[in-house]
Amino acid sequence: MTLRIFNVLGREKQAFSPIHEGRVGMYVCGPTVYEHSHLGHAKTYVSFDVVARYLRYRGFDLLYVQNITDVGHLRANEEDRILVRAAQLNAKPMQIVETYARSYFEDMDALGVRRPDISPRASGHVPEQIEMIETLLDRGHAYVANGNVYFDVLSDADYGKLSNRRVDEQHDESRELVAGEKRHPADFALWRMAEPEHILRWNSPWGVGFPGWHIECSAMAKKYLGANFDIHGGGIDNIYPHNENEIAQSECANDVGFANFWMLTGSLNVLDPDEGIPVKMSKSLGNYITIKDALEAYRPQELRYFILTSHYSNPVVYSDEALASAKSGWERLMNALRLLRQQLNSAPETDAGAGFLERLVAARAEFNSVMDDDFNSPRGIAALQDLTRDVNTLLNSETEVGVSTLAAIEETYTALAGDVLGLAPAESAEGGDGQREGALIEMLIEMRARARAERDYARSDQIRDQLAALGINLEDRADGTVWKLN
Repeated sequence: MTLRIFNVLGREKQAFSPIHEGRVGMYVCGPTVYEHSHLGHAKTYVSFDVVARYLRYRGFDLLYVQNITDVGHLRANEEDRILVRAAQLNAKPMQIVETYARSYFEDMDALGVRRPDISPRASGHVPEQIEMIETLLDRGHAYVANGNVYFDVLSDADYGKLSNRRVDEQHDESRELVAGEKRHPADFALWRMAEPEHILRWNSPWGVGFPGWHIECSAMAKKYLGANFDIHGGGIDNIYPHNENEIAQSECANDVGFANFWMLTGSLNVLDPDEGIPVKMSKSLGNYITIKDALEAYRPQELRYFILTSHYSNPVVYSDEALASAKSGWERLMNALRLLRQQLNSAPETDAGAGFLERLVAARAEFNSVMDDDFNSPRGIAALQDLTRDVNTLLNSETEVGVSTLAAIEETYTALAGDVLGLAPAESAEGGDGQREGALIEMLIEMRARARAERDYARSDQIRDQLAALGINLEDRADGTVWKLN
């Protein structure tokens, strides 16, 4: 099977072939750390977490780089986002950066997002950014104006190829227009002169200042992945100007293509309360839900399931109804896995049920096929749900399934639902609240069994009813009592 990826740059699905056989370099634009992350960030980074997991599952040696923006990302009025937040909280800029960078990684850890191999910060790579700016100046792709350095978009014949915008049709959306300095409205800042009150500042050949937002990704991607690498990822809202500007400055500075494949995630939307239409969840609109708040209401796996039931490139609308559906779907998978593991603990050493192994081979083939089709996680989940239906039929039949068959089924869930999608942890990894919850339920089941043995049916019924009120249903079977979430 061949992995095919929709390449935004080519606007079509293309067979993926890495630059170096067996090795993949991937760069994903990371967060600007000035506030707690919201569910829109979760959609992007859970999606690329699955991309990274699947590439490794397919046997690629992946180097995953995701930056942290801690300087240079300006608001429309040219205020630095981090400096604005620092003033609001009466804090140092680097206090803000440390606080919210830690918060971001805490959120990602909670969601089961595996950390990138390298998480470089813009402020730690100013020399590399200055070096690239100097190269662009030497090659005639940039110019200096009043201590600021701008990229000359008219010097790049390919400018606009990612977003499909013509330079002569563009108005200024770069957030960096300085009256009377730019040669063209679409020219963007590579270096900004720092006013005396601007705290984040470095020495440069053009005076004291700080780098523009776009140059950081070009410089850091080159440092860790090379001038030309395999995959660049990010959110669709950054296709212009950020991604477009990355390509322009990188290719003009290095004389080679930047990233071979561009993957962009669709937005996470919410319904506008007045218009009833989907609008992007964003901090600027104030309509966001932080990941921390969402985790107060939902399990991490339920949030992942919600995100992954939509293709990474498509927008998705957040709602209580959508999360309820995700909760139900995830619990269907987990109930089967719990029942499987309960039976595995006492399964006989026989080959009973061995014929089911062919079903597992077919399930893996279907899963791999749909994931090879541009990381199609919704269809991957559908393949797992189809398998779960057949697993439930097997486990609830009169057949006493042998331990080797049950172990093979568990390994399939661990690999596909766990290692790739991050929805089902290995039994040994079910730590934290999930492990405690399961242990407490098993303890209550044992207490109920003792009550029944002592003919204390009132106590037995009380335990069953209290668990049912919590959404935990007990099923008494010939081989013992099993539980599942309702």
